[in-house]
Formats: sequence, C-alpha cells, structure tokens
Amino acid sequence: MTGVNRSHGIMAGFEDPEQLLNAARRAHTAGYRKMDAYSPFPIEGLAQALGHKQTGVAFLFLMGGIAGALGGYFMLWYSMAVDWPMNIGGRPLNSWPMYVPITFELTILCSSLLGFVGTLALCRFPEPYHPVFNVPEFSRASRDRFFLCIETSDPKFEASATLRFLEGLDPYYLEWVEQ
Repeated sequence: MTGVNRSHGIMAGFEDPEQLLNAARRAHTAGYRKMDAYSPFPIEGLAQALGHKQTGVAFLFLMGGIAGALGGYFMLWYSMAVDWPMNIGGRPLNSWPMYVPITFELTILCSSLLGFVGTLALCRFPEPYHPVFNVPEFSRASRDRFFLCIETSDPKFEASATLRFLEGLDPYYLEWVEQ
C-alpha cells in the first residue's frame, strides 16, 4: 500500500453495471461524497447514486439563445432603422417580420455555441491527464469493466476504514490510485 498523502484515492473494479450502481449507492449512503464512477456506457441512475446534482448546462443554452435573439434583432434594427434607413414601398423602418429568420438563426447559433463551450468547461475538458490513468486495469473502463474511485480528499476518507468498506462491496479489483 502507498502512503495516503501521495494518493488520489482507492479504486474498486466491478464486472457488471448493477454491481457498480449498488456500490455507488452504498458509498453515498455511507457518507462518501468525493467519488467518481467510470463505465463504458451510461448507467441510468448512476449520477443520482453518486449524489450529483443538476448542472447549469440547460441554463447556459437558454442564456445563449436569449443573447442570440436579442443580438440578432438589435443588429437588424440598428442597421435598418438607425444606421441606414431606407423607406421602400412605404414600409415602416422597424418591420419586425423580416427580422425573424436572422433572429431565429442567431438564437440557434449562439445557444449551441455557448452550450457547447459551457459543457466543456463544466466537465473540465479537455483533461489530458487524470490520476486514474495510472491504474493499469483502468484501460478496461472503456470496454467491459466498471470502476468506483473514492478520493482521499473526501472528508470521511480514512485509509483503513475506506479500504475495508470497498472490500465489503466485493469488487474483483482493488487498488490505490497514485497522484
């Protein structure tokens, strides 16, 4: 075993998704909060089992859409009614129906761009290095194995007690994760 001060946490490996989901629920019930699960595919209910809350991604998409709509409308209004007014056929200078297509396009564009960049930022991507990459067995996380890592920064983390707790979950694999 390695010293706790140089470790990122303890990782337990499981052979099927139900074991991982059960382990995450039990760890959250036991009071662990700084942990993460790794799986080759999404597992329904895993985020809730880990205690993750809703993120602000939907809010970012909404704010991007509102900013795009207001910006698009303002750009057209300013250019057609203030900066270069042209009275063609007696139409009003601020004829909103002709602004709808550009306003709609900018709403979608700004919403998707801000949502994409915000999602990357909230997920801390790109992340070329993470301590779990040091575990040799972790290469199977993208194929056929499921992992739960409880971090040493967790307030409840105590080396021997956490190790015993993870052993009680009956993993096929258990290892310290080095920084």
